[in-house]
Amino acid sequence: MEKPKLSFWQIWNMSFGFMGIQFGWGLQLANMSGIYSQLGANPDEIPILWLAGPMTGLLVQPIIGSMSDRTWNRLGRRRPYFLVGAILSTIALFLMPNSRFLWMAAGLLWILDASINISMEPFRAFVADKLPESQRTTGFVMQSFFIGIGQTVANLLPFLFSRFGVTGTTQSGVSLTVKYSFQLGAVAFLLCVLYTVLTTKEYPPEDMAAFNKLKAGKRGLGHFFAEILDAVKEMPATMKQLAVVQIFTWMGLFCMWMFFGLMTSYHVFKAPDAGSELFRKGGEWGGLCFAVYSIVCFLVAFALPKIAFVIGRKSVHALSLTCGGLGLLSTYLINDQYILLLTMVGVGIAWASILSMPYAILSGSLPPNRMGVYMGVFNFFIVIPEIIASLTFQPLVKNVFQNNPLYVVMLGGASMLIAALLVVRVKDVGFEKAMKNLTSATV
Repeated sequence: MEKPKLSFWQIWNMSFGFMGIQFGWGLQLANMSGIYSQLGANPDEIPILWLAGPMTGLLVQPIIGSMSDRTWNRLGRRRPYFLVGAILSTIALFLMPNSRFLWMAAGLLWILDASINISMEPFRAFVADKLPESQRTTGFVMQSFFIGIGQTVANLLPFLFSRFGVTGTTQSGVSLTVKYSFQLGAVAFLLCVLYTVLTTKEYPPEDMAAFNKLKAGKRGLGHFFAEILDAVKEMPATMKQLAVVQIFTWMGLFCMWMFFGLMTSYHVFKAPDAGSELFRKGGEWGGLCFAVYSIVCFLVAFALPKIAFVIGRKSVHALSLTCGGLGLLSTYLINDQYILLLTMVGVGIAWASILSMPYAILSGSLPPNRMGVYMGVFNFFIVIPEIIASLTFQPLVKNVFQNNPLYVVMLGGASMLIAALLVVRVKDVGFEKAMKNLTSATV
């Protein structure tokens, strides 16, 4: 049965919670390497300390996806998970900047990332649940729009607090600008998710008898893993093709997130060490750079569906990834903090596409009754390259790159260019079907 089309504001309401989730991601992506460094970590130790994000994504997202496929109660199917994850994330965000030891910050990051993943994974399936095929690109792009806004504000917060005169550090050396940013972000996370939970209803399962049979079937962690394994074995061809693209895309992003702030402090601001004022200023400027790519993301986001309608989603994604890769590679030539902002234009274009086009392409090839578990499995191809980087980059950063963050950022740019080349082999089943239906309707 074809789902009814939703209005602009209905799509807005169902996507608004994604903005809150980005306070959780944005604050940690821009600031965790700096926090770790201020608590005593060396650059070559940064990758292993970032293991929390990909590992929790690998474990939590498929399980939550499978669980949400089997859930139906007063709040619906996906919304209970939005709410639980938001409450837990809010608590972790408040505690994070008060960490007094490196191990404490690392442990809290595991809790924070697990909680964010509980909220985030069902949001992808939420779009496919609520929208017809013809509106799914718009739905995922709306999520990209709110991701852009949420990350922009989150990335700007330490810079803005500094401009308003906030100075000093906590007892453990973490900047007060970062502490206050995490606390404000915690409140924003919860309020944004609550807005979506309260303003958006969910459709009941299309086939309630089949849903009840699925719900009454085997349960337990072992069954969840068995279902996930079955989903991996039965992946549609489009999903397999996109998987390789995702691996190189997210390897590139992970390199940027781990080391761009440190690169800004050491390569552009010439900070002598992590305790210096130049290091703090470089970290804040790195957050401003991330804000620029987030601004570009939400400015570009609404143009992508129109461009995709003309040249196809594959072409949009390949061109966008190329822009991002070239932006990161260009950091080698830049020593001026203001010119550094320009590199983020390319990254912002890539980010807008990364957050929408792969999911729009994927959703057209998936069975509706297993949308949640497949969206969770698709996350494997985001987190696996990040796990590999976390576990293997220490000797690379220390012995090959001589603890120079610049070279890791450039490696990320090269990885993104490879991803752009691999998009060519992806078959966009949903787009081809939509174009065929449109052609038939106009004849």
